[in-house]
Amino acid sequence: MSEREVLVEVKNLKQYFKLGRNGVVKAVDDISFKIYKGETFGLVGESGSGKSTTGRTMIKLYNPTGGEIFMEGDKINGRVPRKVVQNVNRNMQMIFQDPMACLNPRMKIEDIIAEGLDIHKLVKNKAERREKVVQMLETVGLNEQHADRYPHEFSGGQRQRVGIARAMAVQPKFIIADEPISALDVSIQAQVVNLMNDLKKKNDLTYLFIAHDLSMVKYISDRIAVMYKGKIMELTTSKQLFDKPLHPYTRSLLSAIPLPDPINERTRRRHAYRPEKEHNYSNDKPQWLEVDPGHFIYATENEVEKWEALYR
Repeated sequence: MSEREVLVEVKNLKQYFKLGRNGVVKAVDDISFKIYKGETFGLVGESGSGKSTTGRTMIKLYNPTGGEIFMEGDKINGRVPRKVVQNVNRNMQMIFQDPMACLNPRMKIEDIIAEGLDIHKLVKNKAERREKVVQMLETVGLNEQHADRYPHEFSGGQRQRVGIARAMAVQPKFIIADEPISALDVSIQAQVVNLMNDLKKKNDLTYLFIAHDLSMVKYISDRIAVMYKGKIMELTTSKQLFDKPLHPYTRSLLSAIPLPDPINERTRRRHAYRPEKEHNYSNDKPQWLEVDPGHFIYATENEVEKWEALYR
């Protein structure tokens, strides 16, 4: 695993927000992870766990309270050289959760998609600009006629395709997808995820895929990190996480996935719950431990021993 090329690295990232006069919300609380070139890294957790804040901090929509973010070995937060800023602005793009809220309602689709092309001066004239926009629309399953329309004339799935086309227009290396399917109908979700998978293969993309739907994250991700209250509780491959979930919070998330069998759902399935006061960390502090090659967990050694015993 260590021989693979690291595209993005997050070290001890913290993102705190003031709450009133003295309160502080630790939305992201000292997390670290690496994203390898060409992989899809899933980040999951319930609402308020800090996963979207992590993505927004990585793309510099927020200034981090602490920690460091690296892309291709260059530090990209704080004061950085202009050349690095330009590289990040082009090669790190974001697909947002709400496709309507992130598209300017007063701009035509052509201008929305071409915004990055204009900023980075990637086209020489209007004809080349139009050609590039049409190419991007066709790539995401739309056509040239859509270029002259406005966002309100599209369905939710089509708007998300426009958002993907906008992100892809500048040919980035890394895309942060912040719950890109949660606002879409179930029938459309699989289409958008399949489109993202196809684009990844064709363009050698790397994704940070943020979601709360574990079944969808399993389908698209190579590795998954599980977040809870601003911290990463468990990080491993998608297969390992579903075959051998160790942390009680991970097990509780997995137990909440609905089964497509009403009899099993009603009679046999048991939800796993994680009591808030299950742990006493006053003496034994939790650490970031590697329990198997590439399988990390935030816990004490005694807890890991107890949880691993469940699989013996």
